[in-house]
Amino acid sequence: MLKVIKSLVIVLLLSAIVVPGFGIGPVGYTTDGYKVKTVVIDAGHGGHDPGTVGRSAKEKNVVLKLALELGKRIKEEHPDVKVLYTRSTDKFVDLSDRSAFANRNNADLFISLHCNASPRSKAVKGTETFVMGLHKTDGNLEVAKRENSVILKETNYQQKYKGFDPNSPLAYIMLANYQSAFLTNSLRFAQLVENNFARHRSSRGVKQAGFLVLWRTTMPSVLVEIGFLSSPEEEQYLISEKGNAENAERLLKAFGEYKKAVEIGE
Repeated sequence: MLKVIKSLVIVLLLSAIVVPGFGIGPVGYTTDGYKVKTVVIDAGHGGHDPGTVGRSAKEKNVVLKLALELGKRIKEEHPDVKVLYTRSTDKFVDLSDRSAFANRNNADLFISLHCNASPRSKAVKGTETFVMGLHKTDGNLEVAKRENSVILKETNYQQKYKGFDPNSPLAYIMLANYQSAFLTNSLRFAQLVENNFARHRSSRGVKQAGFLVLWRTTMPSVLVEIGFLSSPEEEQYLISEKGNAENAERLLKAFGEYKKAVEIGE
């Protein structure tokens, strides 16, 4: 009983910490002369981990193609920005190594790209962008569980992630307070991403949940679910050249809007 009470107290305390509104607020860490110099683009999954699988597409391939296209466009549009990739080929990268890579390179923004899936309906489609925090719905929790389950494919994952169990709802409560220092700008970029998607596609909005890939990043970070491979219609769009180009362009516009906003201290 005491453990249950302690868990409830933790939930209430963390909820108070991470429930600020999703509106764009003041930028906490921006100072005069601040520049977005480095962005790390993370293509989820890879190698022996295919991620979500559609009728013909594998998540690892869809997001890698998008990551490379987005990076190319950022370099062309913003030559002053260094673009780095957690992977540029079909290889498996541990979740902890992805965030560590961003930290080592002093990244100013971390963008993790993924594809979604709905086990209940092939009609569900649209984009959604997550920031680190306490999940508000069971649906958000299920997305985090699916993306975090990749650690089961890693060696020594229990030691590496300090006993984190990707199937335990309580474990996600413990993750919720991480990234709080960067929450304002994470939400800012996430909202710009969804605003740009909403002009052309179905947007499911900005959400919070506990993702291990965002856990230890020391910069504003988001995880973008670019669409549902469980929807045959959306799968075809995501694997098409047109879909890849359009998604890259919308993310590029969001990046440009974010860069401008934080650099002038809006």
